[in-house]
Amino acid sequence: MHKKILISLMFPAILAACGGDADKKPGGPGAGGPPPAEVDVIVVTPGSATITQELPGRLQAYRTSQIRARVEGIVEKRLFAEGSDVKAGATLFRIDPRNYQAAYDSAKADLAIAKLTLDRYKPLLAIKAVSQQEFDLADAKVKQAEVALSRAAIDLENVAVPAPISGRIGRALVTEGALVGKGEATHLATIEQIDPIYANFTQSGADLLRLNKAFKAGKLKTAGGAQVELVLEDGSLYGKPGKLLFADQAVDPTTGSVTLRAQFPNPERELLPGTFVRVRFPEAVADNSIRVPQRAVQSSPQGQMVMVVAEDGKVVPQPVKTGGMSGDAFVIAEGLKGGEKVIVNGLQKARPGAVVKPVLWSPGGGAGAPTAGAVPTTSSAPTAAPASASATAPAKG
Repeated sequence: MHKKILISLMFPAILAACGGDADKKPGGPGAGGPPPAEVDVIVVTPGSATITQELPGRLQAYRTSQIRARVEGIVEKRLFAEGSDVKAGATLFRIDPRNYQAAYDSAKADLAIAKLTLDRYKPLLAIKAVSQQEFDLADAKVKQAEVALSRAAIDLENVAVPAPISGRIGRALVTEGALVGKGEATHLATIEQIDPIYANFTQSGADLLRLNKAFKAGKLKTAGGAQVELVLEDGSLYGKPGKLLFADQAVDPTTGSVTLRAQFPNPERELLPGTFVRVRFPEAVADNSIRVPQRAVQSSPQGQMVMVVAEDGKVVPQPVKTGGMSGDAFVIAEGLKGGEKVIVNGLQKARPGAVVKPVLWSPGGGAGAPTAGAVPTTSSAPTAAPASASATAPAKG
């Protein structure tokens, strides 16, 4: 009897214990597990995209002048500070002028004697005291002496070596006491004008052919009047836009490429000739295109893909194909139609099949940027800023 009573009292407690364990299963009611991880997303929207190309190149001075000795002699003095800015016409070196001064004085005296002889012959020719041949010879000697004096004056002037252009001068290649101009025009220094500065780069001839076919087929439109950007060696963007000057009209047979040149302002002398850069320039405009930031696109042996947040909040991998660049964003050629919530930040937390909390990406947080907030997983979710508006924004810290 006592055993029956004891069992009847313990049975409800056992059932309660079993029910409590069931309620504490992971994901069950009252589990108390962590909330879904937050990820930054953009709601992609088709729009017009400027397709850009980014090609390697090198900077070149706007103008370069080699300073050379025009006369032979000993360098007497250097009259500039290495690495300084010089003005056109400023004297940079002085060569010992004594020999050239003596030659000038001698040529000047020879001209005076030749003129004196000619002046004496003029009245004598009238009275037939000298022949016409003698007079003509005296006249020729005057002209010869004038030429010699002119040459001596130029040599004397060239002992002061001037700057042919304004710009920044490099190191001196000779020192005081050096013999220059002995059989050659000795290179003394170099002046480079680097404001503005050129960026020279090349583009594949095959790419140009592909673009021309796309233009003719109406798939792309020309991107006229757009600015050129410069990406520096450290990956940063140069703050001042440039302009495309020209493209060669022929393909280099050795490389199969076409040479292009852009020009950039350089008032602070930040850009130096010879620096390796990447030139980003607009190629064409494509309508009804979708852009996503580079960070959103992942590559694998199976191809490219993006992570999309589905209506139920789960992460779904979506295969895509990129069709070029637009600024620092990818243009999606296949895989997205518009309206998808593409994950931009937090990809390390976005495992396929995991439930996440999408938050609108608000890069920079400046005026006009969308305010970050939870994105509803229903079809009535508000549309975020187009991918084309946010794709080129800096990374969220």
